[in-house]
Amino acid sequence: MASGQHIYDLTLLLDPAVEAERREQIVADIADLIDRTGEFIGRHDWGSRQTAYEVRKKAEADYHLIQFRGENELLEQLDHNLKITDGVLRHRIIKLRPGTPDPPDLRPSATPTTAPPAEPVPAEL
Repeated sequence: MASGQHIYDLTLLLDPAVEAERREQIVADIADLIDRTGEFIGRHDWGSRQTAYEVRKKAEADYHLIQFRGENELLEQLDHNLKITDGVLRHRIIKLRPGTPDPPDLRPSATPTTAPPAEPVPAEL
């Protein structure tokens, strides 16, 4: 694909009540569509997390971030497919500005299990 195309982030919230195999199939189908008509850049699985507010009466979602390059036709096809796919709670596609930093590593295993000890705060006199 031409390198002049914009880079997009697809944030995908999947229903954690759906079987893991089905959630993986949804992400694989999206990656396949991007490979066929665009350029797949990367995938970040952020795991099941608490949502800021309930989405379709769900307080948790399985988060995924997919980065890709593509044309408007690909964006329209992704949007249409994700709107009608069972198991997708919410999705958002955004165009990244040049110089945008890499996404953070939010996998559950990447977060420390214990916080470092806090330093004592000196008492004021």
